[in-house]
Amino acid sequence: MKKHVEYFNYIQKLLEEVLKEENTNLEKAISLIVQKIKDRKSIFIFGASHAGILSEEVFYRAGGLAIINPILESSIMLNTRPVTFTSVMERLSGYGTEIAKKTKINKGDLIICHSVSGRNPVILDFVNEAKEKGAIILAITNVKYSKTVTARTSTGNKRLFELADIVIDNHGEIGDASISYEGLEQKVAPSSTVIGATIVNSIICGVVEELLRLGITPPIFYSANLDGGDEKNSKIFEEYKDNIFYM
Repeated sequence: MKKHVEYFNYIQKLLEEVLKEENTNLEKAISLIVQKIKDRKSIFIFGASHAGILSEEVFYRAGGLAIINPILESSIMLNTRPVTFTSVMERLSGYGTEIAKKTKINKGDLIICHSVSGRNPVILDFVNEAKEKGAIILAITNVKYSKTVTARTSTGNKRLFELADIVIDNHGEIGDASISYEGLEQKVAPSSTVIGATIVNSIICGVVEELLRLGITPPIFYSANLDGGDEKNSKIFEEYKDNIFYM
C-alpha cells in the first residue's frame, strides 16, 4: 500500500476509534459548553507550538463559535524566530502561571487545553493557576503518550490528563507521528492536528444542536465574505461583549 493511502486509512480508523471510545466525554464537553453559554461564562482555548493550531482552528472563522477566546502567546506560537525558542519557552517553569494570571479567567469559566504529551511546564503551570482561579479544564491530549513520560515540572508530577476535569484522548501514536518506513527510525505524519480539529469542530456541532433544541440562537460567525455577514457578526459581538476578549 502506498504510504499516502496508508495515512488516509490510518486517520479514518483513528477517527472511528475516537468517536467510539471518547463519545461519552464528547457529550460531557458539549453539555458543559452549552451550560457555560447559558450562564454567560467565558470560554478559552490554549496550546503551545503545534498544539496551538487548534486555538487558531476555532478562532474568528465562519461557522465557529464567536465566544471562544484563543490564548495566543507569541513566544510559543509558530511564527516565533528561531522557532526552537518555542521549545525553550514551553519548558520554562512558571511561564504558564504568568500567562494564566494575565488572562481574564474568572470562577466558572471553561478552558480547552490542548497538549499532545501533556508534560511541559507551560501547560501544566497554566492549568494549575487557572484551576486556582476557579476555571474548569477540558483537555485534549494523548493519554497513551503521556503515560510514557514524566511531567517536566518541579511542583508536581501530574500530567495534563491527570489535572483536567474532562479528558478527550486523541488516541494517537506515542510521539504523535504515525507512518513507518523501512530504514527510517523516525515515523512520519503526525495525527494530533487533524484529529484535534475534528474533535473541537464536532463539539461545536453538538453545542449548536443543543442550543437550537433549547431555543437559544447559537453565537456562530457568519462569513465576512457574504453579503450581510459583517452586520450579523457585529450583533454577536455586541450581545456577547462581556465574554469576548479578542476584539
